[in-house]
Amino acid sequence: MDSVQKKVNIRLETTINDNGSKEHNTVQETGKFFIKGNRHVLMFEETLDEELKVRNLVTIQDGSVNIKRTGPVSMNQKFDINHITENVYKHPHGTIHMETFTKKMTYKQKSEITEGQLAISYTVKLNGQDERKHDLILSYKEESE
Repeated sequence: MDSVQKKVNIRLETTINDNGSKEHNTVQETGKFFIKGNRHVLMFEETLDEELKVRNLVTIQDGSVNIKRTGPVSMNQKFDINHITENVYKHPHGTIHMETFTKKMTYKQKSEITEGQLAISYTVKLNGQDERKHDLILSYKEESE
């Protein structure tokens, strides 16, 4: 299935725990999934407030994940087990420096059909403030004809 694109339904759930105060967000979109070499790639557009579209590109490889967002909101966030990675999050109201520490990452794919789940537990420091715990679960499944 090298570089063959499949249309998939995507569900992205994020939970942020800020000293006991939890914020939960769910995004459901249709996108594309393909395999290029040893990388699994998901592409989808997310609609923010006011009908703004943000393009998301999620690249999954052995031991690392990269989430690139472009549009009115942009960032290139890398997840690397037991490492701190840095990036800049840009949005219409300004720019935020992010430090991400990836604690745990699992990726499971069902072999017979295009279906999988990525789970990442990590912490983020925004502009040097106290870290907040994040959990991300990204599920995808090939769309039925």
